[in-house]
Amino acid sequence: MKHFAIIGAGMAGISAARTLVQAGHRVSVFEKSSLAGGRMASCETAFGNFDMGAQYFTVRDARFERALSDVPGTRDTVKAWSANAVRVLDTQGRVVEAALPSREFHHVGTPGMDALVRHWAQPLMDSGALHLNVHVHRLARDTLTPTRWQVHADGDTPAVWSGFDAVLMALPHVHAQQLLRQSGALVVGRHLLDAMDPVRVAPCWTLMLAYPQASQPTLAHLGPQWNAARSTHHRVAWLARESSKPGREPIERWTVQASASWSAEHVNDSPDRVSAKLLKAFGEVTGIRATPAHAEVHRWLYAKTAQPLGQSHMWFKAEGIGLCGDWCLGHRVEDAFVSGLELALAVLRKR
Repeated sequence: MKHFAIIGAGMAGISAARTLVQAGHRVSVFEKSSLAGGRMASCETAFGNFDMGAQYFTVRDARFERALSDVPGTRDTVKAWSANAVRVLDTQGRVVEAALPSREFHHVGTPGMDALVRHWAQPLMDSGALHLNVHVHRLARDTLTPTRWQVHADGDTPAVWSGFDAVLMALPHVHAQQLLRQSGALVVGRHLLDAMDPVRVAPCWTLMLAYPQASQPTLAHLGPQWNAARSTHHRVAWLARESSKPGREPIERWTVQASASWSAEHVNDSPDRVSAKLLKAFGEVTGIRATPAHAEVHRWLYAKTAQPLGQSHMWFKAEGIGLCGDWCLGHRVEDAFVSGLELALAVLRKR
């Protein structure tokens, strides 16, 4: 039995951790946030839940489908969503393309997108293998066994964990590069950093709006008849009626995600300025001009992969360091699952 440190408790990290545990190994998962989920994050408000990151996921890989079917209790955390009827809108909110009927379902976690990852992470939490509110800032060779790793972290109680046979980083590629740099040139080779140079990931501003004056079923909804749409508006790329998702509260709520180009241009703007601009664009696209009772923005610095790595993972066996994440393959939830799974399988190979 080997002991692996896994940094990051999003879909990729939990996928890797589950695979290694199923193979009989021990893992310690470190997550800087208070919950597992990564970009499958949900935000609780007085008006209901918002999916502030990934909006839905598809199931194309047979291994992902099998995991969703075979892990006990998973079916209770995942529901099909009628976003199959996604529209494409012009800058004035007019439908220029309606989605064709598709056999591919769009799935969401219930009661929030993070439900799936949190469910899969629960056995790790129960066994004490998942450490939340822990920010890993440095890796070092173990002082007693130089072939093994130490993990240095800040958190509720700053600590050093030792004795890891390998460290697997399920982080945005920029954060992985930062951690490797902070670990020092004597610990990691330059080739680990260079391997991630081709990757490009765009930021995304997300706006969350609530209109309690429109509550289903008393008042069906405000604005358009559709529940989700892609937009060509220069500020807005995606809109979704959160209250249309299964298992959600009936209060009318919308999530608006800005375009990659606009987010990059305004990445350092104040939240108030971003909120005002996106709210104006939301009104232009949907025709909803009412003042929301709740308006909140969240900035994702590394949201959508523009240039992926082009392979599912990186595993440097000699150093005992691996990297995974959706950025290896694309930006879909399923990409993160496959990346974490295939990194763990590579680690398990004896040759």
